[in-house]
Amino acid sequence: MEQNTVLEKQLPSSKLRSKNVVYRLLKTVFLGVFSLLMIYPLYWLIISAFKTNEEFFQHPYALPMEWTLDNITRAWELADMGRAMINSTLVTVTATILTVLLGALTAYVLSRFTFRFKGLLMVFFLLGMLIPIHSTLVPLFILMDQVGMLNTYWALILPYTAFELPISIFLITAYMSTIPKEIEEAAVMDGTGYWGIFFKMMLPLTVPAMATVAILAFLRYWNEFVFALVFINDSKLKTLPLSLSIFSDGYSTDYGLTMAAMAIAVVPTIIMYVFFQEQIMKGMVAGSVKG
Repeated sequence: MEQNTVLEKQLPSSKLRSKNVVYRLLKTVFLGVFSLLMIYPLYWLIISAFKTNEEFFQHPYALPMEWTLDNITRAWELADMGRAMINSTLVTVTATILTVLLGALTAYVLSRFTFRFKGLLMVFFLLGMLIPIHSTLVPLFILMDQVGMLNTYWALILPYTAFELPISIFLITAYMSTIPKEIEEAAVMDGTGYWGIFFKMMLPLTVPAMATVAILAFLRYWNEFVFALVFINDSKLKTLPLSLSIFSDGYSTDYGLTMAAMAIAVVPTIIMYVFFQEQIMKGMVAGSVKG
């Protein structure tokens, strides 16, 4: 009787373990398949960069019969991608720094102080997230033409920063609101001012949220095309997305050169993700914290 009782107790636990094994197996298979589906476009882009146009159409999904760097070298020279990459780097890095710094300053005020019309100010920033960005192209073009800002780096930096600030403010505000105020009170007792608290305490503690904002902003600025197309006409100031468009016209597209140029353009974003993937994961969780 005792043996039967022991067997009855062990049976449910063994079933539970088998269910857990099946669940883990299914989860692993699902995540593996999902990862392959996500990485396949990048794989297809890279192998297509080493194909001729004829091979691209004849064997679009197969590995190149003969690996050649001709497409990459020609695309680099024809599109002047060296200059375009420098322009994109200047615009993207400057706009990202402004976005993170201004977003952190605004978030510090909204999360740590209480004042009149604070709720109205939050609604104002929320409206900034609801405005369709490209609906402002015509008024922005007229405004920049009047102030003589067209065909300059600032014609891209300022709009990029302005449209990215609302989401930056909300993410960093949500994270800063979780930091205990006792830390600030202790700093005030030691004679530290507001600027000292912000730069020496709040910024280091808010690195995960700022990393999220910086990475999202970097990717958005690096790949932005429409604003650069409208506001930049000088070939010396063209960004990377504009340089990619020369391989396609209204009648035909050189897919070999286009794929090679896109492969070059995507390298900086891959490198950034490889080096900052830990901060990306931490920042995504930090940005989801409810303030």
